[in-house]
Amino acid sequence: MDKKKLSNFDEYKKLSEPSKTEKVGIWEAAIGLQEVDGLKPSAYLIENAKAHIDGDITINEVKARLEDYYKTQGKRTSDDERTEEADKVSARIAEILAEKTFAFSPAELITIHKRLFNGILDGVTTMAKAGEIRGYNISKDEWVLNGDTVYYASADSIEATLDYDFATEKSFDYSKLPKEDIVKHIAKFISGIWQIHPFGEGNTRTIAVFAIKYLRKFGFNVDNALFANNSWYFRNALVRANYVLVNSGIHTTMEFLNRFFGNLVLGQNNALKNREMQIKIGTVNILVGTVNGTVFDLIKSNNAVTAMEISGHLGISLRTVKRKIKELKENGYIERVGSDKTGSWRMVRKDNE
Repeated sequence: MDKKKLSNFDEYKKLSEPSKTEKVGIWEAAIGLQEVDGLKPSAYLIENAKAHIDGDITINEVKARLEDYYKTQGKRTSDDERTEEADKVSARIAEILAEKTFAFSPAELITIHKRLFNGILDGVTTMAKAGEIRGYNISKDEWVLNGDTVYYASADSIEATLDYDFATEKSFDYSKLPKEDIVKHIAKFISGIWQIHPFGEGNTRTIAVFAIKYLRKFGFNVDNALFANNSWYFRNALVRANYVLVNSGIHTTMEFLNRFFGNLVLGQNNALKNREMQIKIGTVNILVGTVNGTVFDLIKSNNAVTAMEISGHLGISLRTVKRKIKELKENGYIERVGSDKTGSWRMVRKDNE
């Protein structure tokens, strides 16, 4: 189902009721942020979100209904588990964003992660734990970097680096800065925290929630709804803000993240286009190079190939494969003909177009 149609809250915006408008923005942010990990909520979550917006149920009742709903489900696939994650994390984000509480500290960041993913991450990986600092090193192939990765903080240095960045930010004097410079400085701080990548899973969603709460502390009116359709841009902008390849003339840039934050809190109308951020080095193969080829290569050579088969051939997770297939579809390279089970892929554009 189309995400935009599934999570359409436009009927509430037309009513201009402040209490409902605020809830709509919170739910749009909560649901939109699932997109950074290629997740989509269920129709059941949307139904309960609307009941919450209408005031018929509390956020705790939304969470309780989700717990009961997923306990009654029978045999489930990995896709079902990912939908459960999207639903539960969306509700938890909505709960946190509705609270008028915040403490500027690494402990607050860690607590947000724990609240979002408690009881969820165990089903995704045995390494990542809710509310625990990552204890292993990571790399992530990025579409926007043509398959390269940002250099994240070493597991051994995460806590010390977090403490340093928070202490530096806490002592920074904002009093003489104009509003636009304040927003740019906060964006830079958020970018740095994201690059540390304190958590093995759910890092971007946790950082986004923390950023929204931090901006509110400054008294900014945050347009939470911006995340409804631009959460993937937000993540790509964070990637570009932390990537450098000097030999190819590529340097870190805050341009794209500043555009997003300008729209988020300053009411600017900057164009947010993912393709403008994509790095092209030499002969670019659109998505994403490995020693055995790319997702695009495999689909091009076998239009009946499954995501599971691609995962096994390339040696990457099924979750990553699904995200990359989604990117290929959204960027107009492939489309699905027929059902997910019995259909096939059709090439729309070639990789050199």
